[in-house]
Amino acid sequence: MYSQLRKGKTMNRQRTRAGFTLVEIMIVLAILVLLVAMVGPRLLSTQEKADAKITQTQIEGLEQALDFYKVDNRMFPSTEEGLQALLSKPQDENRSRNWAGPYLEENTVPVDPWGNAYRYEYPGTRGGNDDPNIWSIGPDGKDKTQDDIVNWTAPEVEAEDFGQSSDLATNN
Repeated sequence: MYSQLRKGKTMNRQRTRAGFTLVEIMIVLAILVLLVAMVGPRLLSTQEKADAKITQTQIEGLEQALDFYKVDNRMFPSTEEGLQALLSKPQDENRSRNWAGPYLEENTVPVDPWGNAYRYEYPGTRGGNDDPNIWSIGPDGKDKTQDDIVNWTAPEVEAEDFGQSSDLATNN
């Protein structure tokens, strides 16, 4: 009989302890918010670095495609022709004779991780060499700002135009 009474009390305790109290739920939520506050910025920073690396890799791929284009056509596409020239034959009959494209694997020119089209300029006005300029306007979507990712090393004068020091304007 004593064991039955004891079993009954245990059953009553289990029945009354079927769920979590509001205080327990609030403590768990507070711990989760604290963890997200600590880990969240690190994850976002990692994503920003990954996006910048993807952009730099895409720019390098575009540079390689442009080099192949130049080998076949003896010159880079003009600024007006842009990066689309890597996908379609030039209108000029003399230049289209040697065109062996498309020079990109996809049927479209890639966009940067923020959905912006890559900028292209030839002859290049930045970097002090005869190569085309290719750049992404970065996550802020504005040209000539500190977060732009470029394929040239900017001298000090150009770095001031971009609002950054020359080592930030280089391809990282």
